[in-house]
Amino acid sequence: MSNETLKIIPLGGLGEFGMNCMAIQWKDDIVVIDAGLMFPEDDLLGVDIVVPDITYLLENREKVRGILLTHGHEDHIGGLPRILSQLNVPVYGTEFTLTLLEGKLEEHKLLDDADMIEMLPGESFSLGVFKISPIRVTHSLVDCVALAIRTPVGTIVHTGDFKIDLASPDGKPFDLHSFAELGKEGVLLLLQDSTNCDRTGYTPGELAVKPRLDEIFARTEKRLFFSCFSSSIHRIKLAMDLAHKHGRKVALIGRSMDNASEIAMDLGYINPPQGLIVHSGAIKDLPPEKVCVMISGTQGEPMSALSRAAVDNHKHARIEAGDTVLFSSRVIPGNEKAIYNVIDHLYRRKAKVIHDDGKSGLIHVSGHASQEELRLMINLLRPKFFVPVHGDYRHLTQHIEVATGTGIPGKCVLLEDGEVLELTATSAEKTGKVNSGRILIDSGSTSDVVEDIIIRDRRHLSEAGLVLAIITIDKMSGKLAGPPEIVTRGFAVNEEGMIKDARRIIGQTLEQSSSEEKRDWMLIKEKVRADLKRYIQKNTQRRPMIMPVILEI
Repeated sequence: MSNETLKIIPLGGLGEFGMNCMAIQWKDDIVVIDAGLMFPEDDLLGVDIVVPDITYLLENREKVRGILLTHGHEDHIGGLPRILSQLNVPVYGTEFTLTLLEGKLEEHKLLDDADMIEMLPGESFSLGVFKISPIRVTHSLVDCVALAIRTPVGTIVHTGDFKIDLASPDGKPFDLHSFAELGKEGVLLLLQDSTNCDRTGYTPGELAVKPRLDEIFARTEKRLFFSCFSSSIHRIKLAMDLAHKHGRKVALIGRSMDNASEIAMDLGYINPPQGLIVHSGAIKDLPPEKVCVMISGTQGEPMSALSRAAVDNHKHARIEAGDTVLFSSRVIPGNEKAIYNVIDHLYRRKAKVIHDDGKSGLIHVSGHASQEELRLMINLLRPKFFVPVHGDYRHLTQHIEVATGTGIPGKCVLLEDGEVLELTATSAEKTGKVNSGRILIDSGSTSDVVEDIIIRDRRHLSEAGLVLAIITIDKMSGKLAGPPEIVTRGFAVNEEGMIKDARRIIGQTLEQSSSEEKRDWMLIKEKVRADLKRYIQKNTQRRPMIMPVILEI
């Protein structure tokens, strides 16, 4: 690699959704844009999160000047606890983004040593040779920015996640003017969000959902359970406003919903009227038509508040016949089965379920720009060179077709993780690769890292062994058809006593499960696994792989 060129080095997010991380280097100065995580596919057994391999940054740690965060979604900040434990450099973000990050770092005992610096849209600052200018953009989260980075060879613009919303509910619209000014100055390279590049037209603004949601609030006769992404602060605020308008009290249920709402209220993004929000324990004392429950679990996560409420296993959220459950969210690919399992349980409770029903009016809008907005940005900035970011290979390819259709970028380059793009004022060429890839993290711990699922399984089995719980259940009654069979391999700590206790625990788990839960084998297996794991860790300090198997007869 030449020392007289600007290097663009994606370490994650180009070739997959999530794990966004990009290094920009000029000689001895490196800045990093975002440090996200990715949630694992089903085949990555035992893996909780996936983060980018930052070997290149560690090899050049003395050159890294800081990490710049575009916004606070997990796929942009979720990898920071691990990265900062290895590479403690200053982190720059907006107020809301840094507040979200504080909780993560505190959980990992990294907050005291972290150097977090707030950046404000419109106020530039320098990091090494780079001059950074944050620019206000709109997205499904609040306080999001794009980054204009002035370098020795020209200006780079990284859009972050964005859509063009000129009527943002927080009164902070997309800053078209600043992008137009950058276009007049001249832009060398545009790095643009590819998420919705396959969608024609424009993405509706956040307020586009208000008419349909208002209608749902007006027509709902009993309790309304309102579920959306906990990071959708605009949606939460709108739901609270509509609840107040229609005379309903609001209860917040679910840790993520509670935390995000608390941060948004502390920072002034949500200002509920006095007395609007009630404790979840008060739900049962209020008339059903006076209640709106904001509840987390839109993606059918097995232990989320909504999933538990759907099988009548939540302390406060009791869904009864005639209640309405609204999913104001999209179905993330891969989550379809889990979501429809929850919806099935809701129908069994005789609840009215509203999801993406195709009726007139919107109940959810995307936070990402569609084709016409992407073209508008390219026309405003008029970059010499173009690189699509944030997406699978097919999205990156389609995005280049969209950009090429504008006739503006002199050259479009499709980059993947680890590839190096070298820029001068007049050229852009791929010149090689650096170490990149993914790090698999187990049990949410930054120390329990596995290089590959096969290696992870071998190590797990060799160190802790395997516990296989074979449970035979009578299909008609839902009861045990006989004692569970416990098979262990490589697990030799008081096996006889442990097996006896394991059988007892499985029996207790099934006895304490409702008939509805027993019809959902995925949920039962997760409950059995969690109970056995808790018992074995407490009594043996060992962490075997636990695999429940349910046989119906």
